[in-house]
Amino acid sequence: MTRMIPLLAIVSIVVFAGCNAGNGPNAGSSNTTAHATRAHAVLAPASSSHVSGRLSFVATNQGVHITGRISGLQPDSTHGFHIHANGDCGAPDASSAGGHFNPTQQPHGRPQSGSHHAGDIPNQQANADGVATVDTVVKGIELGTGSNTDVLGRAVIVHAQPDDYTSQPSGNSGARIACGVITRD
Repeated sequence: MTRMIPLLAIVSIVVFAGCNAGNGPNAGSSNTTAHATRAHAVLAPASSSHVSGRLSFVATNQGVHITGRISGLQPDSTHGFHIHANGDCGAPDASSAGGHFNPTQQPHGRPQSGSHHAGDIPNQQANADGVATVDTVVKGIELGTGSNTDVLGRAVIVHAQPDDYTSQPSGNSGARIACGVITRD
């Protein structure tokens, strides 16, 4: 009987721990990191521009939906818009953000068709007031999953010129005029 008491105590602890495991903050998750489904980026001027804005990122079944506004652009202008590899906007020209986010090692191209970087996003068009309204879904990227296509913690860049979608490695879209790091909400 004295041997049964320690054995029962151990069994009770294991059963209690197993029952309690499904009640914590990560209940139902196969890993210990909660996945972000929403994020944002605050765009700050780069390269002596006056461009700024705020973008929202939402994970969907079709990709990551990006919405927001970019202001301080030239009226009726078109701008390259990309996710870059590094989440660092510290350099005055935003060069610290590195090159385009390209985890699958594809050539630069048109995001709607054919081979392209995961960070290639359609050009953004400013209206007569110099404001671009962003509303696009980017396929092939994820948000907060920890996968190699996860964009959380990376930078989003607005360029001075439109992306031509053919020049390698980055579409000849000119100076980086705004930069923001994609941060969990």
